[in-house]
Amino acid sequence: MKYTLALFLLLLICCTKETEAALPDCIQSKIKQIEKEAVWNPPAKVYRYSYQGKVVYFFPQRCCDVFSELYDENCSLICHPDGGITGQGDGKCADFFDARSKEVLIWEDKRGQ
Repeated sequence: MKYTLALFLLLLICCTKETEAALPDCIQSKIKQIEKEAVWNPPAKVYRYSYQGKVVYFFPQRCCDVFSELYDENCSLICHPDGGITGQGDGKCADFFDARSKEVLIWEDKRGQ
């Protein structure tokens, strides 16, 4: 029984969501900025993916004609995968939704829920 409990605790520690401390500073800063704003509709989320062999961070669009944003680990904007007036983004990464993999929800704004 001792070993089962120890194994369970080890798995729990190893398999929890990515903490903010493990995120690049620039992504943490973007999240902190969102937390200073009014709650988005729908509430903000940030996902980590693998895309074109790189780790990327996706900030989904918040409403209507607002672009979503896709950043690399250095917070360089790669593209706007969707949103905007057409809803199709800026066209610079039209394959993002088909080519992305390894989705991890790394942050979700839970204010007001």
